[in-house]
This record gives sequence, structure tokens and C-alpha cells, in this order.
Amino acid sequence: MKTSAKIFKALADETRLRIVALLAEGELCVCDLMAVLSLPQSTVSRHLSYLKNSGWVKDRRQGQWMHYRLAESAIPLHRALSTVLIGELPRLEPVQADKAALINHLANKKNRACR
Repeated sequence: MKTSAKIFKALADETRLRIVALLAEGELCVCDLMAVLSLPQSTVSRHLSYLKNSGWVKDRRQGQWMHYRLAESAIPLHRALSTVLIGELPRLEPVQADKAALINHLANKKNRACR
């Protein structure tokens, strides 16, 4: 039951839901999330840490930057919620705006490393 509560608690924040929706598009660097969400690195990292500790995301280091992607889980509840979120979050206006901002950001970032 504690694992289930942890999974749900991680989703009980708008910023974390927005991050999950963005990561559904693929692996992103912290700098990408900062740019799209217009949040400081410390805030984005805190939310990513929460998502990582609850099993929602995986990370990898590349130089000084961390890259995140959605985690695959062996927990049936987690898999079911992931399916629902990935299907439903894109219908929400803030998520649509974030996706448009991400597309624009990545187009402008092309061939440049994270800063």
C-alpha cells in the first residue's frame, strides 16, 4: 500500500504532471524542462527528484547535465496510470502549450549543448 500511495503522491502536483507529460515526448535535459516550464533549475530538479524517488522517471548524466525519461515499471498500477496519463494529459490546455513551447525550444536549441 505504501508503494501505491507514493505513486499517487508524486502525481499530486501540477508541475510534476507537466513534467511527466513533457517526458512522454522523450528524454529531456533539465535545461529543456527549465526553459519550457519557465522555472529555476532548483525547482525543476526538486520535482524531478520526487518523480525519480517514486519510480516515475529515470536519469542519466551527460557531462554536467542530467537527462530524464519516463521509467518503465514492473508495478501493474504504475503501468496502468502511465497509460492513462499519456493518453489523457495531452488533452489539457497547459500540456498543449508546454508541448508547443518544447517544440519551439528544441528547434531553437538545435546543435547546441545545454547551458
